[in-house]
Amino acid sequence: MKDFDYLGEKTVYLDAACQSLRPRPVVEALEKYYFEHNSCGERVKYPWGEETDRLVEGARKKVLKLLKLSSREYFTSFTLNTTYGINLILNQLKPELVKKVVTSEIEHNSPFLATMALAEKLGVPRVVLKRRENGELIIDGENFAGAVVVVNCAANFDGRRLGNLKEVVKKVHKDGGIIVIDAAQAMSHYHDMLEKTEADAICFSAHKMYAPSLGVIVARRDLVPKLEQRSIGGGMVDDVFEDRYLLSAVGNKEHIYTIFEPGLQAWGEIVGLNVAIDWLMSRTKADKKRLEECTRELDEFLRSRDKVKMVGNEANPTMSFYVEGLDSHLIGAALGKEGVMARTGYFCAHYYLDKVCHYPALVRFSLSYATREEDIERVKKVMGKI
Repeated sequence: MKDFDYLGEKTVYLDAACQSLRPRPVVEALEKYYFEHNSCGERVKYPWGEETDRLVEGARKKVLKLLKLSSREYFTSFTLNTTYGINLILNQLKPELVKKVVTSEIEHNSPFLATMALAEKLGVPRVVLKRRENGELIIDGENFAGAVVVVNCAANFDGRRLGNLKEVVKKVHKDGGIIVIDAAQAMSHYHDMLEKTEADAICFSAHKMYAPSLGVIVARRDLVPKLEQRSIGGGMVDDVFEDRYLLSAVGNKEHIYTIFEPGLQAWGEIVGLNVAIDWLMSRTKADKKRLEECTRELDEFLRSRDKVKMVGNEANPTMSFYVEGLDSHLIGAALGKEGVMARTGYFCAHYYLDKVCHYPALVRFSLSYATREEDIERVKKVMGKI
């Protein structure tokens, strides 16, 4: 694809689950910001700042449009990454609202550790729910009254999805709980599963969806009264007195997003996200078909090898495996020497992959729209040699 023509012929990038490659239009937008309108957003009145404001506001709206959520009920805030966003929300929830903390067994360390820390800090129970093989959360018999639930909607080791997402959200709210969705692994190729999802908050990382390094929080407006502001700074207030201040998020409905945005933001990266969403939404049927075919071909190749043990039963652009009798880290090093970049280890999902499934260290291939047909042929050739 021409948007990734900077890749060498013998360079194969298969680590998109960590961070995707950036297409040329996104890189050019970031470059344009620094060269043509480098400025502080939402603070200045000169032309450069006005252009930055226009693009940043566009990014906020495009995120909601992508998820088909109304600005009357939701808002978009920007932060560092998914982990930071989840922690920012959990650490500011009013303690009296939290009677129990709930997560699932297949979580990335982002929610897994954050829920552990919150339960310990507040002295409340923490429940780790099971997931079915297809990724559905098992909620039979669970009561979510006073619970804060944090779960992913796509796993970062085999892409299994939270198929009963809307059912889970409905159940949590019916019982009187709060639910935060980790959408880091879904936004690049499965953002449609989050459309019109009525979660209290959705956290994701823009750098996994072809944008620069950036975190995003999409939150319900009625979540704000349930928070105690603990992270405070410039850009968050309408006025300041000697011993008090007026929060913009409270006094100005148009600036409610500042509740999660202390200090100066990564304006260039937000501008890049604006373009990345346009780029993502313009993917053609041919682009999607190529990704599906590359995924299927590589999945079938790996499953056809007796000593290769795959995690999960379905083909997915994110796939993990180990080879009997071979150390995965050595495989990763061998692949790297041949120009194939892949991740090895437990991918920050230590509890499930190591403690529950007892897998050895794994190899992960994560494909993207940057993946070419010839990349798959090269991986098959190199893996065959290994």
